[in-house]
Amino acid sequence: MNSLITKFILLGLSPTPDAEKFVFFVFLLLYLATLVGNLAVILTITNTPSLLAPMYFFLTYLSFADSCFSSTIAPKLIVDSLSKKQTISFDGCMTQLFCMHFFGCMEVLVLILMAYDRYVAICKPLHYTVIMNQKMCENLIKLVWFGALVHSITQIVPAYSLPFCGPNVIDHYLCDLQPLLKLACTDIYVINLLVVSNSGVVCVVTFVILMTSYIFILYSLRNHSAEGKRKALSTCTSHIMVVVLFFVPCMFIYTRPLITFPVDKWVSVFYTIGTPLLNPLIYTLRNVEVKNAMVKLWKNSEIPLHTCQIG
Repeated sequence: MNSLITKFILLGLSPTPDAEKFVFFVFLLLYLATLVGNLAVILTITNTPSLLAPMYFFLTYLSFADSCFSSTIAPKLIVDSLSKKQTISFDGCMTQLFCMHFFGCMEVLVLILMAYDRYVAICKPLHYTVIMNQKMCENLIKLVWFGALVHSITQIVPAYSLPFCGPNVIDHYLCDLQPLLKLACTDIYVINLLVVSNSGVVCVVTFVILMTSYIFILYSLRNHSAEGKRKALSTCTSHIMVVVLFFVPCMFIYTRPLITFPVDKWVSVFYTIGTPLLNPLIYTLRNVEVKNAMVKLWKNSEIPLHTCQIG
């Protein structure tokens, strides 16, 4: 650590007090809805014996990553909206940076596993249970944790090596390498290339691979029955929607040089807070099995009023 700065000042989403009050109420509701939605998906899948397929196993980890990803950013944003001076310590900034990229990368890798699962299920149905067995799924999740850790370390190490000697004002509501690079008292050309290659290129390549794989999967559906085609199309459409909603904003942020646009903050809001909220909605509303299991679990958890009568 070469920094003389012990804390940073965050400018937040809006400089006006009235807008910050609006931010507090809106994003508090969005964050609570994100936690409730993702927790409902996790509880539904883990408590429903019929949802033991690898697709739902990976979906629980996607909801877990969404909850943690949102929790890395939203609580700080919500609390800061009520503060006159929004600050974050140097260590707090580094922690947010690490966790944001860790759980963001976890989501990316889980989406890749979900695409692979659908490819095997649709294109190799006779070998599906052999390929996607429980041990295989558990090993793939271990690789997800390892890959997310490696990606986060490659983000945090350059950040810690940057010298910060002032100013300490970040024109954002979160700590990320792009806004931090502008405050560094050194040449940032090489580190900026590292950011673009590490996050930007990975986002673009992964997005292209995922979309190509889903196009291939959809093309292979032409030989399936009408019922099988309908069910597979519904599942793949949900996956494609999630991929587009997550990757397009990420590519907008991470695939360009160190140039700031006024819309950057709101694009970041969409993929850090909006996407984790939309993912459980997309999967539950478009997946009949998950939706029915969620309704059944909710009904079973209700206590009939007549059992609470006092004699």
